[in-house]
Amino acid sequence: MMPDAVEREFDVVVIGAGAVGENVADRVVQGGLTAVLVEAELVGGECSYWACMPSKALLRPGTALHGAQTTPGAKEAVTRTLDAAAVLKRRDYMTANWQDDGQVSWVKEAGIELVRGHAWFTAAKTVEVAGLDGTSHRLRARQAVVLATGSMPNTPPIEGLQDLQVWGTREATSAKEVPERLAVLGGGVAGTELAQAFARLGSDVTLVARSRLLRNFPEEAARLVAAGLRADGVELRLNTATERISENDDGTFGLALSDGSTVTANKVLVSTGRHPALEGLGLESLGFEPDKDGHLVLATDATGLVEGTPGDEPWLYAVGDAAGNNLYTHQGKYEARAAGDAIAARAKGELKGAPAEWSRYAQTANRHAVPGVVFTDPELASVGRTLEKAREDGYNASSVELPIQVAGSSLHSENYEGWAQLVVDEDRKVLLGATFAGPDVAELLHAATIAVVGEVPLDRLWHAVPSYPTISEVWLRLLEKYGL
Repeated sequence: MMPDAVEREFDVVVIGAGAVGENVADRVVQGGLTAVLVEAELVGGECSYWACMPSKALLRPGTALHGAQTTPGAKEAVTRTLDAAAVLKRRDYMTANWQDDGQVSWVKEAGIELVRGHAWFTAAKTVEVAGLDGTSHRLRARQAVVLATGSMPNTPPIEGLQDLQVWGTREATSAKEVPERLAVLGGGVAGTELAQAFARLGSDVTLVARSRLLRNFPEEAARLVAAGLRADGVELRLNTATERISENDDGTFGLALSDGSTVTANKVLVSTGRHPALEGLGLESLGFEPDKDGHLVLATDATGLVEGTPGDEPWLYAVGDAAGNNLYTHQGKYEARAAGDAIAARAKGELKGAPAEWSRYAQTANRHAVPGVVFTDPELASVGRTLEKAREDGYNASSVELPIQVAGSSLHSENYEGWAQLVVDEDRKVLLGATFAGPDVAELLHAATIAVVGEVPLDRLWHAVPSYPTISEVWLRLLEKYGL
């Protein structure tokens, strides 16, 4: 017999206490409202424990070592390879050993309530929670319920996969040892990053992808990353499908590929994309239906308000991966800040209807200036539209691109190889996008993001003089090539 639910009322109920949910709750509390976070796992979410932080902790030591090995004077002093045990130990430190005490303390100090448990809707603005401690809760929201539940990995239709214990990104980023042979299925950001990380930690890595590597980025940039992986010994099987996977008698895995070849590995990492984690929340009871693939997909407006929300007043919001717009932690936090401010403003009657573009309540950058970094070595950093996307969106767009060959890159490392591209709106003479590939180019990206968001005219951008000798001097070379 289920115990009677403890009934409580808050202004805002946030389902999901990852970085995105934390930001929503913090914003509404700063706006004078009360908020409760509901979380079934660790407070801090995927990014803190199984994605951004541990993956970058696995990657950084290899990048630092390679940086020294490619710099005369330093390379002569480097006589050892990576210490895998030390790398894993530092990874454990960066994830707080998968303990969320620090995050829980922050939630309390921010004036936010926390309920640990699994949540689902039973009515509009009403959430039931099966508490992890056995307590049942019924939470009612006076103003809004926000979905910040993150995303789940896709399962590709590979024969035999469902019956086997393989790695997802969680298992890879929390691994306690480095496998002798690792097969990575998927050539997106996570698969590419983890393939290089484990190769540098000592694994014999084979990456299998149905398309080219990093297909959402310009091919010239992706080609440099592919070369970096090959230099680390990663075998790339691109434009190749995995048709079947099985377990061998010795506990290894056998992969049968579409080109007739096979791969044998001690571990298999499946990294073939993600979808919003919306199942099991009772959204069907509110009138939302799964798509043809069986996944629930929500459409949101500029404030994160879910289209088709039942009732006369706006109350259901989705942010971050749950909204399905941009699966980046930093962009999800941006959405969370805008949504939290919009909820508080609507509660006070300060916001009616749709907000103005680029206001604090609108997620306008989602359409124009989403930055992303692939933390491989070399790095790949991109913001805004590619040339193809700009033309698809109806812009009269051109591009300018060139290798990164400036004094700063020559000083950075021996035989530095990089590539840069700007995408220009020819009608307004402003940037629509930028891409950089090469060692340490991630630090070039925010300048490009500012230029795109601020719609800085190119003739004004010409006066932003890059310091000499830095890799940022590539900005000058790009603008010169454009004709300024």
